[in-house]
Amino acid sequence: MALLKTLVSRYILPTTYRATAIRYSSTDPKLAESDDSPVEMENPYKKEVRQCILCKLNITPDYKNHRLLSQFQSPYTGRIYGRHITGLCKAKQDLVESEIRKAQNCAYMPYYYKDKSFLKDPKLFDPENPIRSHRF
Repeated sequence: MALLKTLVSRYILPTTYRATAIRYSSTDPKLAESDDSPVEMENPYKKEVRQCILCKLNITPDYKNHRLLSQFQSPYTGRIYGRHITGLCKAKQDLVESEIRKAQNCAYMPYYYKDKSFLKDPKLFDPENPIRSHRF
């Protein structure tokens, strides 16, 4: 038997190559030291909350600011653009419509056409390419 052990140790696995397996139990303190718990992070697939341009920039429309209000009115017919074109939220769209009517009643804005000096203002939205093609 001793001869067999010496042969195995000498020819098959020398002492330098012997591997010792270390087994840890779940209650072992070495295993508890490694922090393999889930990491708290925000959802990478969560979509951004869409905000209208007035909410994003924290702008409250006023009837005296007719240059801003003229952006939401057609330059040819004087028609107020709808939400599906402007991209405003319901509250801001209602506020813009009421402020445009107030500005028209106070003679700050014309009823049927846009002031020519405002035609070259930067566009807040593209009326030719609405967000939704219809109101529904």
